[in-house]
Amino acid sequence: MKEFFSKIGGFFKNIGDKISGFFGKIPKPKFMQSEKWKKVSDFLKKHMFISHIPLSLIMCFVLEWMSRHSFINACHFVTDHTAAYLYNSFLIYIVYSLCFLFKRQTFTRMIISAVFVALGITNCIVLYNRVTPFGFTDLNMITDLLTMQGAGYMSVGLTVILFVALGSYIIYLVWLFRKGQKTTYKMPFWGRLIIVVLCFVSLPLTTKFLQKQEILAAYFGNLQQGYFDYGYLYGFSTSVFDRGMSKPMDYNEENVVKIADETAKETTITAEQEPNIIVVLLESFYDVSESDFIKTSEDATPFAHSLERDFSTGHLTVPVVGAGTCNSEFEVLTAMSCRYFGPGEYPQKTVLKDVDKCESVAGDLRNIGYSSHVVHNNGGNFYSRVNAFTLMGFDTFQSKEMLDIVDYTPMGSWPTDDILIQSSVDAMDMTPNKDMLYTITVGTHGNYPKVPYPDDQKIKVSCEGKSQEVTNQWTYYINRLNEMDTFMKNYCEALNNRGEKTIVIFFGDHLPTLGLTEAEVATHDLYKTKYFTWNNFGMSKDDMDLTAYQLVPEYLDRMGIHEGVMINYNQDRMEKDIPTNSEEYQEGLKLLQYDILYGKQYAYKGEDKYPASNLVMGVKDVVINRMYNFDDELHIYGDNFTNWSKVYVNGNKVATGYKSGQCLTIDTEDVKNGDVICVQQMGSNNSVFRRSNEVVVNIPTLNQEEAKQ
Repeated sequence: MKEFFSKIGGFFKNIGDKISGFFGKIPKPKFMQSEKWKKVSDFLKKHMFISHIPLSLIMCFVLEWMSRHSFINACHFVTDHTAAYLYNSFLIYIVYSLCFLFKRQTFTRMIISAVFVALGITNCIVLYNRVTPFGFTDLNMITDLLTMQGAGYMSVGLTVILFVALGSYIIYLVWLFRKGQKTTYKMPFWGRLIIVVLCFVSLPLTTKFLQKQEILAAYFGNLQQGYFDYGYLYGFSTSVFDRGMSKPMDYNEENVVKIADETAKETTITAEQEPNIIVVLLESFYDVSESDFIKTSEDATPFAHSLERDFSTGHLTVPVVGAGTCNSEFEVLTAMSCRYFGPGEYPQKTVLKDVDKCESVAGDLRNIGYSSHVVHNNGGNFYSRVNAFTLMGFDTFQSKEMLDIVDYTPMGSWPTDDILIQSSVDAMDMTPNKDMLYTITVGTHGNYPKVPYPDDQKIKVSCEGKSQEVTNQWTYYINRLNEMDTFMKNYCEALNNRGEKTIVIFFGDHLPTLGLTEAEVATHDLYKTKYFTWNNFGMSKDDMDLTAYQLVPEYLDRMGIHEGVMINYNQDRMEKDIPTNSEEYQEGLKLLQYDILYGKQYAYKGEDKYPASNLVMGVKDVVINRMYNFDDELHIYGDNFTNWSKVYVNGNKVATGYKSGQCLTIDTEDVKNGDVICVQQMGSNNSVFRRSNEVVVNIPTLNQEEAKQ
């Protein structure tokens, strides 16, 4: 073992020597060889705590420059939000103080600088593709982003440039570590450590003081505006340290039970009156007729506007802009508010990873005999949905891995939504009782191309005061929006044809990432989307604006369904006309959801009312019927195969070709007679969502003519 590690050490030493030799041959610039430079360099090393002040100010400015995509806007931040700028610089300065603990001072400084620049570049790239800035919770989303087809966060060229730059910087750091000068300190290590510790101790004290003076905000509901007003680094830091819900000061059993009892009501609807309850998330929905600068050759959403005329509708306040679909989803399904979590936090990726159940609409309706289903044409593991929907009590989940998807949007980025119609009907047909169904669309998801798609412009678009590239983006989006409108119409028709009483609640999860400003939207609020309803049993039209966590409670209330602590609480507060933004409304809301997610669940009085479900992926069996060998391939025939079907031979995955929903192929070299094969529906991270029957291979061989027959 010693010899083995010695060889490894020698290998890396040789690499280091070569790097050092390479950089050693590069002559230093003349100014770095001058006596003045040497004096400046020695002064900076000797007086590090002074030299780090301008360095921190410059680094902060660079981060804001990248965050705002504008040198001028960065200057405005310095002049208009000077205190916040100085605080962010102070934060950087404290991190740089760590250099005081190491002899390789320059090397440490370059490492710290690299981290800051990497954060700045990441945020810069993210903000080119969405409205919401980069936060710590996004790090939990890296695996999800890698599975997103056509996410468009980085082009291939930019990826190559970044990797080359990163590689070059690492090579430089290796050389700097080996050849860089070491600093000799007069002060002992323990003295320097005390100074650094005092610097870090001063940070929370300074932060709290500035928050009390309202120079910094302890909470900002508008994440984008918070980053803009208080600086990127402060915003990112809050997303690191301010996660989860803080315990309310008045949290105790007596207070929780009192609120739960005061707001409890009994369900009055009879089993014969109960309708199917359908909730449909409309990805990035925006009613473009509400913006004066957009002109279209025809109404982009005629069916949605007909729903607006004939059925209840309104604007919906959601917790996110441009991204973060799962937070709007969380509020709609749980009737809880995301405002009490950390900035940019996704509860489905944080708290729902630490609990064993979560009250939701699915669980509430299960208690009165409903079955519950989810249909979605994207990955099952995205936003940790399999885990979240299990905790919420859903019975089945048809993700893209269970759907035979063949049609995509013109860019090829996302599946079209029409496949969700039959999939929704299939889910409801599988159960004899009433259904709660949650359907999630993706057809209008970004990224939107800056170049035109000539064969895909049913609706012509002009955008006053916008560049041609922006107009191209709106044109693409609006044509996708028109397809979504057609989907909504066909969806309602398919549900009506089933002959059962049904209500559908459509809602937009957030506005699209197309640079809309508050002045350009009719509501002057980027956090307002729209919702529409449809029903076939004569529910009266009564329009009202709602928050996402009030949406389902309001319509259940109209039907006489009063189930669940959170549903009942929101229904009670709305019936009493208590304003959503009032202290009375919000204090009770926070107390109950803290009790349910983090506390001792006093509201349930010891009952296990919302156990997690045994979530079943898909509603149709994946079946192998027969197989034939021709053209050196084993053709496996059956039912309900998809692009995410993989053949396993004796428990080992083999390369699988998708021919259709009824046919898969594998190489004949991977299998022989007597082997046992099955088909598995695979999600990301090698998750097995569903398995077919097992079949022992007994291969008849066909020639080409027989195969055709």
